[in-house]
Amino acid sequence: MATPPGFRPSHFEEAVNQSKHVFMEKPVAVDSPGIRKVLAAAEIAKTKKLNVVVGLQRRYQNNYRDVIKRIQDGAIGDITGGQVYWNSGGVWVKQREANQTEMEYQMRNWYYFNWLCGDHIVEQHVHNIDIANWVKNDYPVSVQGTGSRAWRTGKDYGEIYDNHSVELTYADGSVINSQCRHFEGIDNRVDESFHGTKGRVFLSAGNEGRLYDSKNKLIYNYSSKVNPNPYQTEHDELFAAIAKGEYKFWDAERGAKSCMTAIIGRYATYSGKTIKWDDALKADNSLFPDELSWTAKPKLLPDANGLYPIPTPGQTKVI
Repeated sequence: MATPPGFRPSHFEEAVNQSKHVFMEKPVAVDSPGIRKVLAAAEIAKTKKLNVVVGLQRRYQNNYRDVIKRIQDGAIGDITGGQVYWNSGGVWVKQREANQTEMEYQMRNWYYFNWLCGDHIVEQHVHNIDIANWVKNDYPVSVQGTGSRAWRTGKDYGEIYDNHSVELTYADGSVINSQCRHFEGIDNRVDESFHGTKGRVFLSAGNEGRLYDSKNKLIYNYSSKVNPNPYQTEHDELFAAIAKGEYKFWDAERGAKSCMTAIIGRYATYSGKTIKWDDALKADNSLFPDELSWTAKPKLLPDANGLYPIPTPGQTKVI
């Protein structure tokens, strides 16, 4: 499943109903009702012993697997804080074409509409947020933060923000800082680092995984080891399990909960409020259109100048 993410919950539900093993890209949903649908289908998939792999490919990357196992075995003690980043120049834009309906335009330029994408904190930064949850072996109880449209402000960019900075607060009181932005000409940064009671760790998709003790002495370095392509590994391992008749993968629940973490991050930056996990998960705030056809109207429409309503902290209600 690799269609725009807004369709993922209904597609996953149908695949499970048909007793299919599943690979689905991240994010698995873009709003609270979508997450609930995925979680419900995930429970059915478990009872049917259907393998489900979610395209959070760092979970299938050797340096992450190796180093995070060492963290969870106590190499740097209890995790007390950290930082996760996806700061880059952004992605593609699809220009509006003559005679397109509004529905077709939003579908083709799907990255910039939340009912299809969820904003880049959900569609892209979920990778790094998922690492925070993996390292903590938990999910945050609340999220607060800030964001805006500072660089991508034109009508081509729909409704989404181009920067988000949020704090993920876990049940033990530890806080992970999460930052993502789409600015051209900036210093890019896509990695994760965490601090423990006995040291710290640095991880990145570029084969890096370094552990340091409390005196900043390097105690383990993964970088010299083999790191097969995780995009291939996630499929190889799924296909091997299916071929052998094994039930090995139940990514849907943890994928949904990491996507929910990112969605709550969007709720926090759009509203300017501290959002609690339990309140967000039960919210009845579906972004999906009431009707699907090329001539139907999406819920979000442009004004006479072609500009879309932009979330305003302090005014926008998200749940």
